[in-house]
Amino acid sequence: MALSGLGIYKLLPKTNCKDCGFPTCLAFAMQLAAKKVALDKCPHVSETAKKSLESAAEPPIKLITVGVGEAKLEVGNETVMFRHEEKFYHPTGIGFSIEDTLSEDDMKKSIDEIKKLNFERVGQKIEVNLISVLCKSGDGNKFANAVKLVLAASDLPLALVTDDAQVMKIGLEETKGKAPLICRATKENFKEMAGLSKEYKAPLVVSAPSLEELEALIKNVNTEGVRDLVLDTGKKGLPEKIWDFTQMRKLALKKSFRTFGYPVIAFVESTNPLEEAIEATTYVAKYASIVVMKGRNPWQVLPILTARQNIYTDPQKPLQVEPKIYEIGQVTDKSPVLITTNFSLTYYTVEGEVESSKVPAFIVTCDSEGMSVLTAWAADKFTAETIAQSFEKLGLKDKVKHNEVILPGYVSVLSGKLEEESGKKVIVGPREASGIPVFLRNLSK
Repeated sequence: MALSGLGIYKLLPKTNCKDCGFPTCLAFAMQLAAKKVALDKCPHVSETAKKSLESAAEPPIKLITVGVGEAKLEVGNETVMFRHEEKFYHPTGIGFSIEDTLSEDDMKKSIDEIKKLNFERVGQKIEVNLISVLCKSGDGNKFANAVKLVLAASDLPLALVTDDAQVMKIGLEETKGKAPLICRATKENFKEMAGLSKEYKAPLVVSAPSLEELEALIKNVNTEGVRDLVLDTGKKGLPEKIWDFTQMRKLALKKSFRTFGYPVIAFVESTNPLEEAIEATTYVAKYASIVVMKGRNPWQVLPILTARQNIYTDPQKPLQVEPKIYEIGQVTDKSPVLITTNFSLTYYTVEGEVESSKVPAFIVTCDSEGMSVLTAWAADKFTAETIAQSFEKLGLKDKVKHNEVILPGYVSVLSGKLEEESGKKVIVGPREASGIPVFLRNLSK
């Protein structure tokens, strides 16, 4: 039975040393009971207490690692149902299926397409994480050749997909030390697959069509000594899969039901490219740890990665850029100066529009604690006083000889006060960033 916060506190040193990052041992104990911190945050807990607290310290959803090295994929270890409660920690791994029946040239082409699926958005690199090799041929040698080719051409972690344990073993021989995801163990083959998982030290997908059958299968696989698992509920419609994932997440987090305390995987079944992207995005939101799809068009993948980036951003800490003066293009001391906040999405939107104008310009990003222009203004984080202070702090006078600055149109109400505070001539710019190119070109005439 899980210990309460007070029960955990009784086993802690009770020194209130704050080395764990919390003001008291009791505060740390309450967070540990809520599964929001790990026991290793306390450097002074005794070995005896560690053994007693093992179950309390164990995360409700086990952390599973696929692959090795810098490209390894870590999934699981989540602690909340909803992002606003705290945040989600390990972003969904996005993978792509390659069949072993493809010709070598087609397979290389597919791998090259997958490797190109990386983008930059609001200053962050967003990319795909996994290649799934599907044994459609039923031939162990073909499967092994496909695995070998993928390993030679890509550093991405692998998922090996076949229900045939003998074929799986042949494929695993090519991946020694690579910790691929073994997919999959069923009620017919779980002993063989569990043995392979232990032999090759690789995580194992456990698959059954219902939660009741899956529960029984997980217990059987655990009995075989395998606990690095990823869960799958088989081929189903989107609503049924979402129901399964939600129930498993709820049982693991709210009921401390350890049997379902593992990451889950979803294989996208849609064949229509648009529907495939929609289905994959839905799985990212509810609550797949790994999503495997076939389509690899950039227009399909970018929205999925964008949704993932947004969902796995800490809602209490918006993405921010460094407050400073950014130079866009070959600026001079006569170049125009635009003002905005340091919210990443706002800055990169403004930056993109300034670049498209072909007019070199400075962008002053004021520290608004990561809020957008209107939000920061409403919260008194983007005021005439803070903007004027930014000019001084960031050294605007050393960058330009003119005395003009461009204020976002949505906060034109600040223009008079800003002139008083800064001594600058304030030009009210467009309300929307999309109006910046025309505005700057007209201004430079």
